[in-house]
This record gives sequence, C-alpha cells and structure tokens, in this order.
Amino acid sequence: MSPARTICLGFLAVIFVGAFLLMMPISNTSGTWSDPITALFSSTSAVCVTGLSVVDVGKFYTFWGQLFLMLLFQVGGLGYMTATTLLLLLIGRKFSLRDKITLQQSLDTRGIRGGLQLVQSIIAVTILIELTGAFALIPIFNQTMPLRDSIWSAIFHSVSAFNNAGFGLLSDNLMSYVRTPMVSIIIGLLIIFGGIGYQVILEGYLWIRSKLANNREYISFSLNFCVAISTTITLIIFGTIFFWFTEFSNPDTLNNLSFLDQLVAAWFQSVTTRTAGFNTIDNGKMTITGIFITIALMFIGASPGSTGGGIKTTTARIMSSCTKAALQGRDQVVLYELQVPNGLILKAVGVVMGSLFTVILSTGLLSITDRNINFINLLFESTSAFGTVGLSTGITASLSMAGRLIIIATMYIGRVGVLLLMGAIFADTKPSLIKYPQESMLVG
Repeated sequence: MSPARTICLGFLAVIFVGAFLLMMPISNTSGTWSDPITALFSSTSAVCVTGLSVVDVGKFYTFWGQLFLMLLFQVGGLGYMTATTLLLLLIGRKFSLRDKITLQQSLDTRGIRGGLQLVQSIIAVTILIELTGAFALIPIFNQTMPLRDSIWSAIFHSVSAFNNAGFGLLSDNLMSYVRTPMVSIIIGLLIIFGGIGYQVILEGYLWIRSKLANNREYISFSLNFCVAISTTITLIIFGTIFFWFTEFSNPDTLNNLSFLDQLVAAWFQSVTTRTAGFNTIDNGKMTITGIFITIALMFIGASPGSTGGGIKTTTARIMSSCTKAALQGRDQVVLYELQVPNGLILKAVGVVMGSLFTVILSTGLLSITDRNINFINLLFESTSAFGTVGLSTGITASLSMAGRLIIIATMYIGRVGVLLLMGAIFADTKPSLIKYPQESMLVG
C-alpha cells in the first residue's frame, strides 16, 4: 500500500478497535453492551481529537471507558504513524524503507533521515507538557473534589487539552470554572502548545537552549516557524478582541462576569475555538456574530504537524499572501523575504477548496437529515467536526442516526486531511510528462 493508504486505513483500524472497547460492558455505567453507533461516534471523535459527544462522558463511561477514550485521543493526537513507530521501537523491530517513507509523509518532513529521532523527541515533549499540566491542575480540582478524583480529572483534562481533543469529565465542560482564571490559563496554554506543532516547539527549544548556553552561533528560524508563530499570535489577539466586543453585553455569556474574567473568558474562547473544543461559556447562547467568528476560526484551525485540525494557519497565511500579491500586481508570493514555491501555493489552494467542499457537503446533508435544527447550528456543527474542534451549540445529542454518521465521516476527513485522503484514493495516478501550451483568460 501507498503511505497515504497506510495512514488512512491505520486511523480507521484504531477507530473500529476503539469503538469495540467503548461498547464493552466494563466501559459504560449501565454494565451492558452499548449502542454501536454511539461507541463509533465517541471513538471517531476521540481518535480524530474532536471532542463532540452524544453522551455525557463523565456519567456515561466508567473509569475504564474514560481510560480507553484518553488512550484513543492520545494516539489520535500523536498521529497513527507516530504511535505505531513508538510501538515498533518498544518491541525492537527494525524499520523498513517503506516505514520511513510513511513516517516522513505523516510528519510532513522533508527527508526520511532523522525521522526516528524526531518521533522520540515528540513523545518526550508530549509526556513532559502533559505531566506539567496535570500537576498544575491537581490543586485546583482538589478544591472541589476528592484527591483521587482530582488527580484523574487533572490527568484526563491535561492530555485532552494538549491533544486538542476537547473531552471533559464535567457535564458543563469547563463552564463552572469560568470565574477561575488559572484553569482557563493552564488549559489554554496546553491547547496552544498542542496546536502550534511539534516541530515549532522543538525549534523553539533548540533556540532557547542555544541562548542559555551562550552560544554565539546564529540560529535562523524556518519559514514554517515564523508563519506558525506569527499567525497564531495574530489570530488569538484578534479573536480575543472580537469575542469580547461581541459578547461583553450578552447576559448569557460574558455580561455577568468581572472585567478580568471577561478578558480571560474571551481569550480562552479565542484559543479553544481553533480546534480544542473546551468551553467556559455556553456556545449555544452566543450572539450570531460570535457564532460566525467561531466558525471562521474553527475553519482555519491549528498549525501543521500539530494535534489540531482545520486548513491550518500556514495555509491561511499563504492564501492571504496570494491575495496581497494579486492586489499589488506581483507574480510572486513572498513571506519574510522568502519566495513561496508554486507547488506549495497549489497545495494550499487544494486544501482550501477541498475543505470548503467538505463543509458545504456535510452541512447540506445535515440540512436534509435534520431539518428541524437551525441552519447556523448545523453549519457550526459541521465546521466543528471538520476542524476537529469539538465545540457545539448543543445539538450533537439530538442529531438523527444519519446525521451522526455524517458527522463521523466529516470528523474522519478533517483528521486525515483532504489531500491525504485523495492521495489514498487516487494513489495509482501517475504524473504526466506532457506540458500543454498556456493561454490567458479573464479572472475576477
């Protein structure tokens, strides 16, 4: 099989195994075999690190069910090939050339050398950040629950936040902690680190280590690092401003909070909207403007090589730079005094168009299967599923059986990626050696 098919089928295999585990009597509080569609929905949402759920996770699943869920979104956050590589490293199996090529495509790296070392670094970073987040959350949760429950809740929420999964054990997600800024800050930082991309984190770590060691050697950041960092900061700042401006007078969201709590809640909403799925305010009671801004941010998503979804920050930046170049009458797209290759521009266009088509198709099908639900809520749900965000206006549990299957398919496509899925389907397509003559036409 081609690397693309290996990755896509690997995700499917993990999803179905997870669905079986979540169906078992030990996984749910009823002590009986649960509904297959419910288990499949939860497993897909976990592996695709989305966070949408048709049940109350904290009440429906036992400790074992919650543990299975955590393992599923940990595997989903790391990526199928990274998790597989870890397993092969543990059992001591040697890697073939095909394994290395598949790993290279999964991590979106330039070459196949250093792939195993990168996986080891990714796993080390993941464990370090998740443990740090868990230890920071334990004393806060311990104020309202027993120590044993607070330890498990801290671990679950830390792993969920770093993997941008959005699963929580509380019935209201994190709305009960809207007046506890430290919870929003800790969870928000975990989301940012998980959504910024492993390679960006490692590159930043190497720069900090060089500075602390007083190394005078000049370190040049990659274009991916500069674009991911700057675009993420810009989106968070503008998202915070827009959410506060549109919701500060809304009595159902921010109006009843102090000014500091309003700012923290608006900042957290801006952070979590880009693929995390946690919420400290009721998304279903936001203004239409706030819902529209949320949809736009969910569609953009996180950075490439991260645990998040969406079209990615780099894709959005390339498209905006293309627009800028067209308005200025230039035929080159330049970022940080570096020209963006035409092949990368074509890839960005393909990602955007494929993503738009997926969201439109998913929303259109939902409007047929669930006609009793408001259209804006269906668009919100579909975009959330594709961006692997997990935010909802509260309609997930009320979706019809057909609607749930549509959301399952949308979550899967959003996680593996439109281009990778198309590459898996049309893997045998050979590049053409024929060059056709050019001709201009009217555009715009």
